[in-house]
Amino acid sequence: MESNIQNTEETSVLCSPCMGFCTLQQEKHLPASQRISLGEGGAPPSSTQKVEITGNGISTKTLCQAIWMSALAEVVESNKFKTTGDIAFYRRQKKLLPGNSPYHALLDTLQLSSCKATLQLLNEENKVSLLLEIFALEDHVIRIKVNELKPMKLRYEVPDVIVNEPVTQRLTVVCNDGLSLTLAAANGCTHVLVIAKPFRMEIQNHGEVSMCVNSLGYLYFEHLRKKSQSEVNITGSRQEGKRKRDMETQEESEEDLGLWKEQFHEFIDIKINGPTSVGLDFSLHGFEYVYGIPEHTENLRLKTTSQEDPYRLYNLDVFACKLHSRMGVYGSVPLLLAHKQNQTMGIFWLNASETLVDISLNTENKTSLGKTKKLKTDDDVLPRTDVRWMSESGIIDAFILMGPSAFDVFSQYSRLTGLQAFPPLFALGHHQCRYSYRDENDVEQVDAGFDMNDIPYDVIWLDIDHTEGKRYFTWDRSKFPRPREMQEHLRSKDRKLVVIIDAHIKVDKKYPFYCEAKSKKYFVMDKDGEEYHGSCWPGVSAYLDFTNPIVHNWYANKHGLDQYKDSTDILFFWNDMNEPAVFSGPELTMHKNAMHAGGWEHREMHNLYGFYQQWATAEGLIRRSRGMERPFVLTRSFFAGSQRYGAVWTGDNVAEWSYLKISIPMLLNLSITGISFCGADIGGFAQNPEPELLVRWYQAAAYQPFFRNHSHTETKRREPWLFGEDNTKIIRETIRERYALLPFWYTLFYMAHTKAEPVIRPLWVNFPEEVNTFAVDDEFMIGEALLVCPVTEAGITEVIVLLPGKGEQWYYLRTLQRFDGEQVLRVSVTLDSIPIYQRGGTIIPRKTQVLRSTKAMEMVSYALYIALDSENSATGMLFLDDGHSFNYKSKNQFLLRKFSFKDNTFSSVCADEKGCYCTECVVERILVMGAERPTCVTAWYPDRQESTVHFTYNAGKSLLNVEDLRLNLACDWMLKFHY
Repeated sequence: MESNIQNTEETSVLCSPCMGFCTLQQEKHLPASQRISLGEGGAPPSSTQKVEITGNGISTKTLCQAIWMSALAEVVESNKFKTTGDIAFYRRQKKLLPGNSPYHALLDTLQLSSCKATLQLLNEENKVSLLLEIFALEDHVIRIKVNELKPMKLRYEVPDVIVNEPVTQRLTVVCNDGLSLTLAAANGCTHVLVIAKPFRMEIQNHGEVSMCVNSLGYLYFEHLRKKSQSEVNITGSRQEGKRKRDMETQEESEEDLGLWKEQFHEFIDIKINGPTSVGLDFSLHGFEYVYGIPEHTENLRLKTTSQEDPYRLYNLDVFACKLHSRMGVYGSVPLLLAHKQNQTMGIFWLNASETLVDISLNTENKTSLGKTKKLKTDDDVLPRTDVRWMSESGIIDAFILMGPSAFDVFSQYSRLTGLQAFPPLFALGHHQCRYSYRDENDVEQVDAGFDMNDIPYDVIWLDIDHTEGKRYFTWDRSKFPRPREMQEHLRSKDRKLVVIIDAHIKVDKKYPFYCEAKSKKYFVMDKDGEEYHGSCWPGVSAYLDFTNPIVHNWYANKHGLDQYKDSTDILFFWNDMNEPAVFSGPELTMHKNAMHAGGWEHREMHNLYGFYQQWATAEGLIRRSRGMERPFVLTRSFFAGSQRYGAVWTGDNVAEWSYLKISIPMLLNLSITGISFCGADIGGFAQNPEPELLVRWYQAAAYQPFFRNHSHTETKRREPWLFGEDNTKIIRETIRERYALLPFWYTLFYMAHTKAEPVIRPLWVNFPEEVNTFAVDDEFMIGEALLVCPVTEAGITEVIVLLPGKGEQWYYLRTLQRFDGEQVLRVSVTLDSIPIYQRGGTIIPRKTQVLRSTKAMEMVSYALYIALDSENSATGMLFLDDGHSFNYKSKNQFLLRKFSFKDNTFSSVCADEKGCYCTECVVERILVMGAERPTCVTAWYPDRQESTVHFTYNAGKSLLNVEDLRLNLACDWMLKFHY
């Protein structure tokens, strides 16, 4: 049934400074010369339409619609964002050539304590000494810190990301021959070899070298100094007589090197502390597959950067980012994973300033290390991947995660930065969003449209236009005159509301929120000590200093029901534009010399800004419920540790097939770096998806953690019933399948929350010995049970699917047909299907009925889908609690059930004795795939007599269906299959 929501067509422009769509009537802060005219409805131009792009060096030309966004993305990157040649600290560090490092380890300065080993490193060229600290942490982790021995003042060390002070083990010296020394960790299997001249380190595990540090000689540390000193001989890049130099490279002036001042377009960055960049290289022996360091619009496996740009970690508001780009976008997690058949390792580089990562792969026994003494440990193990980290400021603080398995690395990283927040159940449902729903009537119509079309959803979202003139924590009373009543109407349907709260605050003397923050000096300051102002959606804006604990506390309290007028406890939050986005700033972000609490420059902590806002928002929601209710907060900008506070999405994507395809590896890289609760906007935020693309995007997103339809105000309306009955039917069934699987999703999130197991993951995580899985990023696993291969190209009738695992069995869920693992299949697909397989040996809990929302389905019975492996066995888990509170943790009010099928017996037992939760939910149906026909099936409870239960059997599919059960989830019970 069609609702009366209509597609609208409005004249719009694209702002050159912010690269964000703006209506002419609403956004007048840009001169006409900086606008790009669009077609009707905000669509890109037609193939015959002339497009004039002014102010960016691109001549007027005719662009066909198919290449419009690609060309626009290149305009964005080339005009408003830096290339590596524009980044001064990168240019300085790249002047280093591989070879003998100027740093020597002074072994006679070694000091051992109960928690660490320290020794000095001397730069023989500038005679500056550094302090090296080596820690052996519990759980098989080595920490390496390098700082100045005697700095002029404190250098910035990233706070708040590490959740607890890591527990350390005592290190002991097991060998010291004057040329090197070897430290042994208490676990006995990890040794750290420190070689004196030139300085380098080797991390050894069970006698084998796993990683070398500074083997290429790229240790780089610009010490704090006074500007009056000569820069020629103390810059790490100047090492005449010690290095081979490129004779064609001319001497650069101090200004060219960007030591104290750096210019990009009209923006001048004055550096009060001078040059402070740091860098270090790590060589991974035997590894050629590396992953992680999100966020980039790239494939799962990271590529070599030898002839291309490095991967940049610098949070930026990049609209419609060019695909397969290494430039930084909305968030950064400086965690790199390396995998080979018998081991997974990780490098966590704890630095929040702008960071660049070079990756090179050596497979040909080539070396240019220029070693002065040959040690037995110097022999190369090929292949070898070299990873070079370069940061603008701070110190070197690196954690070597030794694994050896991928799940060990996930656990090691979570012990440092925290576990994924356990979301309320509604957050795993279907979200409907738009920039923007116009008013209360629009919200009511959209909500009713889902019911009329029998499509479940849990949350409707409001973008910036719900506010009064883009003043956050307010309502536009002309559009939303009764916001409390609107929320209560949604509550009556068991649904929720999310509103946007961006990081910028409108500068307005009549805006109480701004006035209070200004009077208390809660905003970031500029380099001159005045309130930092920049342009964003409200116009002139100020930016709260979320890094200040006092501001954090104040801002968190603003989410209280007594502070946020007409808010209710079904209202949740979305933090956008928190890189932070500053339309008038360099690279559309905050000036690096803006000042935060404690006198720290913004350059030190740029990548942390969004982390801090999401943390304060989540804390505010927890306080609102007096510690009872789990929060839900979506953020666009993030850093390591953001997983503790909510969800992340990939930002402003485009309604093109290529953006659907790239969303899969982007989400996989987020997942394996700790952020399990992630997703991409269904259908693409910008442009209008063709119906086939929208259907395929729903089919992919329904099997990804965060499930939200979102679109720009200048696109056509995108409610799922507006694309014809045939497409509506497919989308409806796709969403309903998501809801049927919610018990499975919820259990996986509990495992992510308690054991750091990624909810979705690349194939290699579950099949670590199979090399043919190592670069696969067009299919993925959900937990260990489901393999999904979304369709990401138009007009496809057949897809190639890799079924991994020698001896594994897989069941195609569309037909329940069984397939052996370790093979590649050609699978026919229609518009209403994508390949999904359940792995043999797994049990998946499902709901037997789908209703309008997660809350409405609370008491719906369960079905268990059992896929037998080659030994006729299977296991699975189910977590159950109230779905919204912290009672699972504070009062142990939960159930964790373990299901097992073995020796013709199916059992349900308690998997965690601490938990206790009363429920009347029952298992009503059990489906066994790959089963033989039994003569009878009996059910057994500990306090009851054994009873016969009804079943049916499909011999053609080897499918056993046990129905009409009433097996209580809170009790132990068994089913016996008699043959």
